[in-house]
Amino acid sequence: NSPYPSLPRKNKNAVKTLLLALLALCTTALRAAEDPAIAALRAADDERVAATQAGDRKRLEAIYAADLNYSHSNGKVDTQASYVESLVKKTTVYEKYDYVRREFRLMGPGVAIMIGRVLVQSTSNGTRQNNDLNFLGVWRLDQGKWRFTAWQSCKNLPPEPKK
Repeated sequence: NSPYPSLPRKNKNAVKTLLLALLALCTTALRAAEDPAIAALRAADDERVAATQAGDRKRLEAIYAADLNYSHSNGKVDTQASYVESLVKKTTVYEKYDYVRREFRLMGPGVAIMIGRVLVQSTSNGTRQNNDLNFLGVWRLDQGKWRFTAWQSCKNLPPEPKK
């Protein structure tokens, strides 16, 4: 009942392996041709992180929405004005911002969420912090440009010690 009745068993396995490899290649090619909105969101978030690390007021005000609600993992909530000010004055400095996972989902016309996990190394009011965070971010399309509207994060628990 094999679709390759004339091939020896060894060659049948080679054909199956080749077909699986082609399937994987096609899947990768489809991902490479990602939705233009997702590509734009990814670029906007890369700019958000770069502007945040640079503390550049003009770039920060361009990417963070005027009605920003930024809820930190410690419970502090910032507006656009208070968050930008803390970054520009270097009250808060993000030295490292490494995504473990970052996923974008289009929720409706002009609205997207970003979910994932990030490892953050920062200094806030002179105190150095290393945080492993799960997060939810909200993006809104505003006059053709993606603006970061909300952030909510929570700290991951450290791994339990081995017994």
